[in-house]
Amino acid sequence: MEWFTEPFALGFQQRALIGGMLAGVMCAVVGTWLVLRGMSFFGDAFVHGVVPGIAAAVVLDVNPALGAALAAGVMVAGIEWVSRQSKLSEDTAIGLLFVGMLALGVVIISSVSSYTGSLTAILFGDALGVTTGDLVRQAVLGVIVVVAAVVLYRPFLALAFNQHKAQVLGLHPKRAHAALLVLIAASVIGSYQSVGTLLVFGLLVGPPATAALVARTVPRMMLGAAAISVVSVWVGLMLSYHLGTAGSATMAMVPIVVFFVVLAFRQIVPRKAPVAA
Repeated sequence: MEWFTEPFALGFQQRALIGGMLAGVMCAVVGTWLVLRGMSFFGDAFVHGVVPGIAAAVVLDVNPALGAALAAGVMVAGIEWVSRQSKLSEDTAIGLLFVGMLALGVVIISSVSSYTGSLTAILFGDALGVTTGDLVRQAVLGVIVVVAAVVLYRPFLALAFNQHKAQVLGLHPKRAHAALLVLIAASVIGSYQSVGTLLVFGLLVGPPATAALVARTVPRMMLGAAAISVVSVWVGLMLSYHLGTAGSATMAMVPIVVFFVVLAFRQIVPRKAPVAA
């Protein structure tokens, strides 16, 4: 039993666990819609797109959440502008901004003489450095994300399965899409402290993708993804402690491993019907 409890005996270890679980729940709820809409590449690019905003906030000593929100807005506006002003596909616009925004973030941080520590924290997180204040802010953001996802369930569901039908039903798919982007940004902002901007994608897509393999309805998929996220954070931090590996990276890796284990297991059991409303 001590093998399971020892990694969480100290206060900072407990805060890392709570922070990781809050991040996992937020990412699972929002990530469910990303997976259902086939927007994984966009989600990955979006995660990287907030890096320059956080980097600028660190350099200017302002709230990183503000910087991330501004960078997210620039990312979305840039994708829309490239798509409308050229014949290039949206994927091309996303790819261009994906690399450009990440590079800009590194350039901003590298302009500071002692940039290495800040860059590492932004990209890979600092799970063991989460404070009580961070947890309070993260919990508030998490409640907002979950409540918004519940309130906007019908528009998100219609958008995920049939955008044209959503328009006919008067569910305003463009507004729903914009709201989803805001929730993605909020999840990234609330999670980067624990798992970093590069690794948060593991929690954003891994648990929902795994849940999609076994769940038959969207609510069950969302609840399953949240459960997988919470367990992944706990297992990741526990393995990190005993193996001496990076906590954030181990947390992000666990749900990916779980996905492939479940996928392999699915090959030897009867398949269920696809996810439905």
